[in-house]
Amino acid sequence: MDIFDGLPISPEKAYLREELARIEVSWVAPRFDSLPHVVHILTSKDREGEVQILKDQNDIIEEVVDEVVHAYHTGFNKAIQNYSQILRLFSESAESIKELKVDLAEAKRRLGTRNKQLHQLWYRSVTLRHIISLLDQIEGIAKVPARIEKLIAGKQYYAAVQLHAQSALMLEREGLQTVGALQDVRSELTKLRGVLFYKVLEDLHAHLYNRGEYSSAVLSMHEMDDEVPTTVAVAYTTNNSQPLSRRTRLKGDNQFGVHGLADGSHSSTFDGHDEDGSLEAHDETSLDGLSIGWLANSTPDEFVEAIRKSDAPLHVKYLQTMVECLCILGKVAAAGAIICQRLRPTIHEIITSKIKAHAQLINSSRSAIGQAAQTGTTGLHFMKGQLRSYQLPKQKRQNGISLSGTLLAVSPVSALMAPMGKAQAAAKELLNSILDSVVRIFENHVVVGELLESRSSRHDINTPKSMIADANWNPDSEASVTGGYSIGFSMTVLQSECQQLICEILRATPEAASADAAVQTARLASKAPSKEKSYAYRDGSEDGLTFAFRFTDATISIPNQGADLIRQGWSRRGTNVLQEGYGTAAVLPEQGIYLAASIYRPVLQFTDKVASMLPQKYSQLGNDGLLAFVENFVKDHLLPTMFVDYRKGVQQAISSPAAFRPRAHTAATYVPSIEKGRPVLQGLLAIDFLAKEVLGWAQAMPKFAADLVKYVQTFLERTYERCRTSYMEAVLEKQSYMLIGRHDIDKLLRLEPASASLPNGQLDSVSSVNDAATPGVESELSELFLSLRPIRQENLIHDENKLILLASLSDSLEYVADSIERLGRATLRESNLVEESRKPHHNRSSSAPSRDLASFADEYRKLAIDCLKVLRVEMQLETIFHLQEMTSREYLEDQDAEEPDDFIISLTSQITRRDEEMAPFIAEEKRNYIFGGICGIAANASIKALADMKNINLFGVQQICRNSIALEQALAAIPSIDSDAVRRRLDRVRTYYELLNMPFEALLAFITEHENLFTTTEYASLLKVNVPGREIPSDALDRVSEMLSL
Repeated sequence: MDIFDGLPISPEKAYLREELARIEVSWVAPRFDSLPHVVHILTSKDREGEVQILKDQNDIIEEVVDEVVHAYHTGFNKAIQNYSQILRLFSESAESIKELKVDLAEAKRRLGTRNKQLHQLWYRSVTLRHIISLLDQIEGIAKVPARIEKLIAGKQYYAAVQLHAQSALMLEREGLQTVGALQDVRSELTKLRGVLFYKVLEDLHAHLYNRGEYSSAVLSMHEMDDEVPTTVAVAYTTNNSQPLSRRTRLKGDNQFGVHGLADGSHSSTFDGHDEDGSLEAHDETSLDGLSIGWLANSTPDEFVEAIRKSDAPLHVKYLQTMVECLCILGKVAAAGAIICQRLRPTIHEIITSKIKAHAQLINSSRSAIGQAAQTGTTGLHFMKGQLRSYQLPKQKRQNGISLSGTLLAVSPVSALMAPMGKAQAAAKELLNSILDSVVRIFENHVVVGELLESRSSRHDINTPKSMIADANWNPDSEASVTGGYSIGFSMTVLQSECQQLICEILRATPEAASADAAVQTARLASKAPSKEKSYAYRDGSEDGLTFAFRFTDATISIPNQGADLIRQGWSRRGTNVLQEGYGTAAVLPEQGIYLAASIYRPVLQFTDKVASMLPQKYSQLGNDGLLAFVENFVKDHLLPTMFVDYRKGVQQAISSPAAFRPRAHTAATYVPSIEKGRPVLQGLLAIDFLAKEVLGWAQAMPKFAADLVKYVQTFLERTYERCRTSYMEAVLEKQSYMLIGRHDIDKLLRLEPASASLPNGQLDSVSSVNDAATPGVESELSELFLSLRPIRQENLIHDENKLILLASLSDSLEYVADSIERLGRATLRESNLVEESRKPHHNRSSSAPSRDLASFADEYRKLAIDCLKVLRVEMQLETIFHLQEMTSREYLEDQDAEEPDDFIISLTSQITRRDEEMAPFIAEEKRNYIFGGICGIAANASIKALADMKNINLFGVQQICRNSIALEQALAAIPSIDSDAVRRRLDRVRTYYELLNMPFEALLAFITEHENLFTTTEYASLLKVNVPGREIPSDALDRVSEMLSL
């Protein structure tokens, strides 16, 4: 019965809810049908009981209705009483208003009778209040100089400037201008204006270069003192709550609003001052628990409110406050002129001091570590390069020659100057540290420059907020508004100093940098490019501070400045630097042009950070300047120098007499690791080293990777030609070289199962060749080689040194090909990362160079495969050359064979000797490929030799079997060859010749059981040869042919 859940039933009657819940839902249906209930009662056995149940439910419902009526009746009574009270109060209020109207009319009548007397009294009271106010103001103004001095001593500059402006404005009020006692106060305020300007400017200058009390570096140092007790460098963490790419400034187009005295935002009274001359302290100047102490005593105004609500970092708020002080004082132009004058020497001093601190840190770490550890570190934390394959192998040759020394001898740079050398790491770390400081300084200049430029449209920013006349104040150009200072100017000077530093690191002196420094620091977009102006900013008093500065108004096209400075001429070495050096030689192990590689990335990151801070109208400055200087220097000087130097190194490496001379001990075993002594040819190892080094430069300078990869391609092409020449010198006019050039033989060599051991690259897949086709391929190839008989000795390679050279050249080419392939993949992967992370104007596609490197790897690998093919075919031809003597002799021996034939002894000794000589230079699987073709060709040649024999006896058969055993022993001695396969093939030869000892009928029985063991021609040769004591029927050939054809 959910319909009754909301009824106002008292807790004492809670049992009624349970009773109501027992009533069926059908009783409360909207359309009640009584018939089913009547039928139910009439058909029930206990009609009285059913009726009684209905009566009980009726009593419960009536009791519930009584409770509801009682509850609502009480509420109705209270509401009626409340309405009665409201009506009574309204009636009483109406009576009171009528009486009040009567009283007001009487008061108006009585006051009208004495109107003139009241007016006179009011005017007298106003006059007395004004006189009292003037006296209070005179008394307060007399204390202002002392108050200002006290605020200056407490570094409450904004409060002091507020007080100065308010006091100066008050002295110009009517009634105070003629007070003679205030003349001394006027003079003191004029002096204090100069003092305030000097103090504010000095504090602004300190905070511009992160040397002030509220600078980001100082605040982060205090934070790190609490977290990390021991630290060396000051971390830049305070304003890293926002990225450097965000220009920190207050929200809104008008950051502080119009808060000059002229619009009434500054109070003209001294109600906020107490007896001792200090302003009231306001608790509102706090942010995130950090008290804005420099505004503690200031008077609340729009600027203070904006600072309080701003979410900018603390150091940015302080810079905004100092600029606001200069605007109130009307000293923006003077301040801008001084900042411009101090900018270059200050930056130079900061960079020099940072380098000296770095040098002291290095010296202290060296003395702490000791002399023994000096060889392992330079005191700097060197970063690991991403080209992990670039490293000097740390092994010695078997003959005692240091490989590292050999490689370094061909490199045009020292180990310190290499892409991962200590000099590169030191230069990168030093420049990163300095440019990071410059970025933080430039961020402050952006804040100040934007504040000044946002007010450049206002004509009163250089007019003091007081009404004191300044006869010497007459700005006559746009440049005078900020004294020549702007974001573009500060960026130009900062980049110019960084450029001078980079020049010293590179030991390169631009002629443009030796020009007059005034040309580089001239004001931007001057209207009078040839006119010299001298601005004097005076305070109008003999005792006031006077600031006079002289500029040269030279026009500079900032967007093209970086490129113009580069193209004015460079000298790789020079000492005609305008300023004194920075002292980088004390920090860097070595200086030189190759350090441009380590400089490129820091400058690129610096340019990105600076560009992200620049306002939109200065966005072009982010693309030129220092980055353009470095890129032009790399393009015009470093890359040509690098090409010449490395081309000379490549030429020296491949033209050396020892470049293609195999170097390994004859008893040594082959090792696949270059670090453990893999016998790669010295010339190819040097080329691989140089290629890795050049690609190391490419990784350091991704934009120029395509050019450097082209250099590597040029070097690899020249090296390939030299390898090809050495290869041709070994195989020229040799039959093995001519055979592998035939299309049919080359195709069969590719299809051979043994070709699976060849280096991957230009090979066809052997997986498509089934097992059934394998014997056919070998048999076809064997028939082609055997058809070349007789093999002439002058067509074979008999110089063992040439064979060793081919083996060593093959392994070395494979090593270089694998290395090139890895370098190509690393270059492609690095280029993809650069393309994803760099901006569009820094992108440089490198997919084509990576494909070119892969093609070079394929060319090297193909030549390595050709070397292996020549060696394999050469050994097969040597086998045929020796075994072809079987056809020229008769095996009619008169005694049992004890030794193999001389040609077999010569062949086996040659196989053993060449295997031992090649073992140190080539892997086992390649040795298997070279010597693995001997067994098959020897077996086929031995079997086919029977067709050319006329007579053979029992001892002759034993002699041939003895020859096969000797050949089997020689081949089985080669570790890489499968001895079981050799045994099976040569067992077939022995089985074949032993069939000559069988009678004809036994031979027929054997053929019946093993009809597929030999071909029809081979079985026919068994019948054609003359064997003493064996009888062969005249129809033997027909019977055998008929048997095999079934």
